[in-house]
Amino acid sequence: MKASVYAHFHPDEHRFVDKALEWMERAGQQHAVKLTDFLDPRQQFIVATLAAKDDSVVVRQFGGYDEAERKRAIIAPAYRDPQPEDFAVQVLAVTSDDSRISSLEHGDYMGAILGLGVKREKIGDIHVHDAGGCHTLVAAEIADFFRLQLTQVHRVAVSADILPPDRLVRSAETLEEMTLSVASMRLDGIASDVFRLSRAKVLLPIKAGKCRVNWKAEDDPSTPLREGDIVSMQGFGRFKVLELIGVSKKDRLRVRIGKY
Repeated sequence: MKASVYAHFHPDEHRFVDKALEWMERAGQQHAVKLTDFLDPRQQFIVATLAAKDDSVVVRQFGGYDEAERKRAIIAPAYRDPQPEDFAVQVLAVTSDDSRISSLEHGDYMGAILGLGVKREKIGDIHVHDAGGCHTLVAAEIADFFRLQLTQVHRVAVSADILPPDRLVRSAETLEEMTLSVASMRLDGIASDVFRLSRAKVLLPIKAGKCRVNWKAEDDPSTPLREGDIVSMQGFGRFKVLELIGVSKKDRLRVRIGKY
């Protein structure tokens, strides 16, 4: 049975597939309710895909707001109807009287939070505000720990407070746009241009399993990218294929990219 399920997923995902199948077995057979940590979009897809084949369970996902990228999931018996409050998501509001807070970026807040020894899975989306500070979705069970322990972000003294999800102030997604001229839509070629690496150097993280396309591990450099694809490479960043503009007179593809 597992072998047939595994065939649909990358080998790196099999461990998570095992977890998800166990959650569903407990929900369907033992009437247990499982509240997960925050899942990335690929993990959300895996859970939803597996649940679609099991009439005995229901899966609901929520990350503090409907359009959240990272969400917690509830896997429950089919007769249950999970509500938003059941997901135990709260907002960690970080502020400071220090004017330098306006220069802090997403990575600064992420680094400070993870520096407290917390798993990434306990953290949802991070919204950095233009005027300074940020709102971060966090698991309610660890929210007080953040409130008490998060006192500094990149040398800036901060204070933290806990708010309900309906008081979340979201930030607009900003992308650094660039237009590339490429021979093909191959992953290695586009990633090479976006991250300004030689083709030889960009192959190393891809073949080492450090690249994800739409949150799915991808180790084939020749994989073709399409409009809407989101590519992340550990240690280098993330970008989105916004638009295939057209073909130049020299038969090269012009592609619009948004770099996070």
